[in-house]
Amino acid sequence: MNLGEHLRLTGTALKRWLIAQTLDAICVGVIWTVGLLVIGVPLAPLWGVLGGLFQFIPNFGPILAMIGPAIAGAASGGWMRFVYVLILYGCIAVLDGLALQPYLMRRTARVPLWASILAPIVLGFLIPFWGVLLAPPLLAVIYAYRVRRQQEPGQQGSGG
Repeated sequence: MNLGEHLRLTGTALKRWLIAQTLDAICVGVIWTVGLLVIGVPLAPLWGVLGGLFQFIPNFGPILAMIGPAIAGAASGGWMRFVYVLILYGCIAVLDGLALQPYLMRRTARVPLWASILAPIVLGFLIPFWGVLLAPPLLAVIYAYRVRRQQEPGQQGSGG
């Protein structure tokens, strides 16, 4: 493979990862909106849009997405609504981390479910902040090269 082919393959893999990340953000935003509407938090659509946008910020984004609705819920409905927002946040975090993101990475970037769950955990221990940040796009690129290698078995030993 020449440099142009490497750049094209890497670019395609990163594009697929960005598509998966965008779909994840849209899904999380919709879940936030519906959940907050059910709970009765004021400005639920605004918090849902912000929740979706904050999905692009690793580690801290989901926490930032929870702050506004939690304060609005506490101000409008007391401690119980605040607790409901925290429960909704927990449900969204578990659903997104264990089901939604791995599914979208598998469908869009062709990364296996087990790898998209395990790699951020392992890299998060090895390189605390950066490992979690870099794991999904890195996996997309690695699996793009793996698929390319499997499609061209005669090219494996060519050193190019």
